[in-house]
Amino acid sequence: MTASNPVKLKPGDTIGILGGGQLGRMLAMAAGRLGLRCQVFSPDPDSPAFDVVQNATCAEYADVEALELFAGDVDVVTYEFENVPAATAMTLAARRPVLPNHKILETTQDRLAEKDFVTGLGIATARYADVSSVASLRAGAAAIGLPAVLKTRRFGYDGKGQAIIREGDDPAAVWADLETRSAILEGFVPFEREISVIAARGADGTVECFDVTENKHGDHILRVSHAPAAIPESLAAQARDIATRIATALNYIGVLAVEMFVVPGRDGPTLMVNEIAPRVHNSGHWTLDGASVSQFEQHIRAIAGWPLAKAIRHGQVTMTNLIGDDVLGYETWLTVPGATVHLYGKAVARPGRKMGHVTEVKPD
Repeated sequence: MTASNPVKLKPGDTIGILGGGQLGRMLAMAAGRLGLRCQVFSPDPDSPAFDVVQNATCAEYADVEALELFAGDVDVVTYEFENVPAATAMTLAARRPVLPNHKILETTQDRLAEKDFVTGLGIATARYADVSSVASLRAGAAAIGLPAVLKTRRFGYDGKGQAIIREGDDPAAVWADLETRSAILEGFVPFEREISVIAARGADGTVECFDVTENKHGDHILRVSHAPAAIPESLAAQARDIATRIATALNYIGVLAVEMFVVPGRDGPTLMVNEIAPRVHNSGHWTLDGASVSQFEQHIRAIAGWPLAKAIRHGQVTMTNLIGDDVLGYETWLTVPGATVHLYGKAVARPGRKMGHVTEVKPD
């Protein structure tokens, strides 16, 4: 899109969503509350987002005919996950506005390109090295030091596609196990806590950030988020500034999440960026019940060309993911005062699968 031809939807217009998971589901629900329709495109016939929209397209992302029909039915296209195939995004972008811009995926789908982009802004990250062979892995480990984390450059999430290398490990064996030809080695960061900032940027360049969230993981999967994070306000302001600078440099339209490490230091804690997620994010689910506007509504407002809201947090908020069999305890959660249960409509509770979440709001 260009400044001379911005997206400006009106109630009754249709948003196309690529991806039918829980994020797409919650985006469609937020759009519906604002009088906007959604059509979901997903290759999975059991997509939970299909349950909350009137129209859905079940087809492979490489199905050009299905993509063209989908584009003809919508006014703007967005996505719920960043691993949308580049060819899919380009096919749709030739016919309809794709927001956030599909070219942003070229940066955020590649961990090395993303690190280069962030460090190019003068923002700190872990030390890193490009790895394409056992020899370059050995050289990277010698330069960065061990322990370090080896990650595939593309298509990794929730701990998939990565491995920790420690002193004494055989780099050749680790490289073979990762089964990739393109990776990045990142120095291990001795952080004291993990945080994230959910930021929304409108087409007019306005950026609105939610309160900084503190996140706790288990088995590389987000388990619990707290808002606000237990960090000094000066550090929280720096975190919001980093997210704002990234969104602005990308010329981003929509919601993105910036994950960061809080690193202790002699002169006080500092921040390092870990990853960028160009979409609504699990660590922002607390906003559904804990703020005056959710991350999902902010994303819909941004891609519709509508004004962003000022997010006001309602209290101390905790979001707990229901992962795998955790969802079987949903009835217990229903009895907890101040708790709101969100179930995603997934039929099978596999280990590591996000089945729902619970938000708890308590007065400040």
